[in-house]
Formats: sequence, structure tokens, C-alpha cells
Amino acid sequence: FENSRGDGKLQKLDITLNNIRVVDPALMKKCDTSINKFYPQKTALSQMTTIRPYTAERYMLIDSSSRRNLELVETLREKQKRGSLLWVLDKTKTAMGARTLRSFVEQPLIDSAEINRRLTALEELNENPMLRDELREYLNPIYDLERLVSRISFKSANPRDLVAFASSLEMIPYIKQILKDFQAPILKEIYEDMDSLEDITGLIKSAIVDEPPLAQKDGGIIREGFNEDVDKFRSARTDGKKWLTELEARERERTGIKSLKIKYNRVFGYALEVTNTFRELVPENYIRKQTLANAERYITEELKNLEDMILGAEDKLYALEFELFSDIRDQVGAEVVRIQRTAKAVAALDVFASLALVAQRNNFVRPKINETGLIDIRNGRHPVVEKMINNDMFIDNDTYLDNGNH
Repeated sequence: FENSRGDGKLQKLDITLNNIRVVDPALMKKCDTSINKFYPQKTALSQMTTIRPYTAERYMLIDSSSRRNLELVETLREKQKRGSLLWVLDKTKTAMGARTLRSFVEQPLIDSAEINRRLTALEELNENPMLRDELREYLNPIYDLERLVSRISFKSANPRDLVAFASSLEMIPYIKQILKDFQAPILKEIYEDMDSLEDITGLIKSAIVDEPPLAQKDGGIIREGFNEDVDKFRSARTDGKKWLTELEARERERTGIKSLKIKYNRVFGYALEVTNTFRELVPENYIRKQTLANAERYITEELKNLEDMILGAEDKLYALEFELFSDIRDQVGAEVVRIQRTAKAVAALDVFASLALVAQRNNFVRPKINETGLIDIRNGRHPVVEKMINNDMFIDNDTYLDNGNH
């Protein structure tokens, strides 16, 4: 890695994963941005729970030139999604589903048994169009669970991310309720892999307000009633004067000192002020704090506790709220395996529901797998070209290919 010093010379940096050493210390400040670009997150990759080998034998190998010319995910000239195969097929409701569908298009299966498993799932979804459409409605409000759980694992998720996460998880039980009666093997696997995660939803809903601020350290995050100390600090911030007035009235009545008042001094804080006339009535639990010309000031355990709560209430409140939020985020992050499995199941369901809908709208039928080495198409249509041409101008074509002469 090299960085220009401004004098035309290049200064080299020695960088390793766990140690960054700058040969010229004067360049440290200039290089901070560049170093962060290479190592933005130096934390454990807890969101990476499994590694699966990519088996080339499962997928059709398509070279880069063929990918471009087939316009699988973008057009050849404009590099736009509109006009590609993915554009026709993608009616997914979630970002996770869109990524999964793209991977399906870029990695076509060549195992006929696996292809038929997918087609069986699509067929059953189209046999139950009302349930399919209901599933899509529940999928629509689900945020990107995969990205959110990564942010949670990196500890960069803010309170709004957790609220969005919980609102997404609330849809899972309804989806499972609809899925439970489907019989296609893939749909049954999706049902089994999908965890309701109701414990995580309940934790977030009980702890974090519905509309938290974006900043994590400005308070206003934790819901009332979740934590007793948070409630006390909030009350101290708003009801501090009321508490002092009530304490003053109680102490006057208890001691019989009618002139007793609670005073505040920036140096000594809050104190019970008693004039010298009533000095003999001062109770034993009063601790002398300050002597004035005509009076004495005292502190009690109760007033000390009130003082601590009132004077530092806001700072303590914000610190405690952030601590609780961080703890909740860590608890959610500890369930990354369950969340990722559910996210993948949701993404797969979104893809199959999308493909089933596209098939119905375009009058597609279930294809039969042909392994004879012969393709004989009569009056062939093109799903992408037909979508791009107006007024039914498309002309069908015959196609004949075989492994021999044609």
C-alpha cells in the first residue's frame, strides 16, 4: 500500500491483519482513511456460521461472454435490468428473495430431480393462488433480515434497525400458518427451516419504543416499564423539583422546624437549611454539610439519593439506555444461526411465490425434462422479447437442435 506525501515521493506502509505500522509517522493522519478502507471492521465474523463448497457439477457452466449475450440479469447495451430475463421473472417482495432469484438465474440447475422439485413447488403454489397471494402480502413488509443480522453482529445496528427487524419477524408466524398444509417437498423444507423467533420479537417489542431516535446515545430508546432504573431516571429528570418539595414538606412536619428549606449550591449541591434558632431541633440523622452565618446546612441519606438521581439523571439515563440497547442487540446477535436459517427460508419462499405468479400471468406451463439430446420447438415464443414489443407484434418461431447434425 502506498500513499503520496505531496512531494511526489511515495511512502510505503507495512500492513498486516492485526498490526498497522506506518514507516513515516507523519503520514499516520493522512493514511487513516485509506487504512479504514481496507479494514473497516476488525471484529469476529459471527454472522458467518457455515461454509459450503461450490459444486460446479450441480450448475450449468456459462462463460462471461454468453452471460452478457443471453442478457440474463442486464441488457447488453444499456446494462439495465429492464429487458433482461431477470426483469421478467423478478416479482419478489423482499431484497433477500431478489438476491436468491438472481443466483438461480445466474446458476441454472442441471440435475433433473432438483429441477422437478422446484417445479413441483411452483405447481402447488399455482394450484392455490389465493394462499400464494396471501403469502406474498405477508412477505411484502419484511425487511432485509440477512443485512440486518449482519449489522447486528457487527454491533452497528441502531434502534430503528431492531424495530424494523422485529416488525419483520412478526410476519413469520402468519406465513408458517399458511405454509403448514402444503405438500411439495421444498415447501415443507421451507416450513421446517422457518423459525417463528417469537422470543426475539417479544424481547425487542417489550424493550424498545415503536419510534426510537436514530442516534443510539441520545436516549428515548427503552420502553417505559422495561427497566426500573430507566423509569426512575426519567422521573428524576422531569419530577425532580416535585420530589424535593415533597421531601421538604415531610421533613418540616417530622422535625417541627417551620423554617426548614431545601437549598442548592453548585459546590455543595442540595442541602436542608436550618436557621440557628431551630438548631436544637435538628434530628440525629442530619449530617452537617455547610455552616453559614445564621444557619446550618445538612444532608440526609434520602436527600443524597435524590441529589444523585436529579443532578446526573439525564447522563445516567442516556448511558443506561445505551447499555440496555447494546445488551438487547447482543442477545439478538447470539441467535444468528436461527435467524439466518429463517432468512434463507423466507428468501426461497419469496422466489417460488414470484416465479409461480409470473407463470400464471404469462400462461407458462410446467416443462418436461428432455434428456434425448433433441430440442424441437414449434411456434416458439420469447418471454422477454414479447414484453418489450407492443401491440402483439411478436412473430413465433420454430427451432430444431440436436446433438448430431443440427
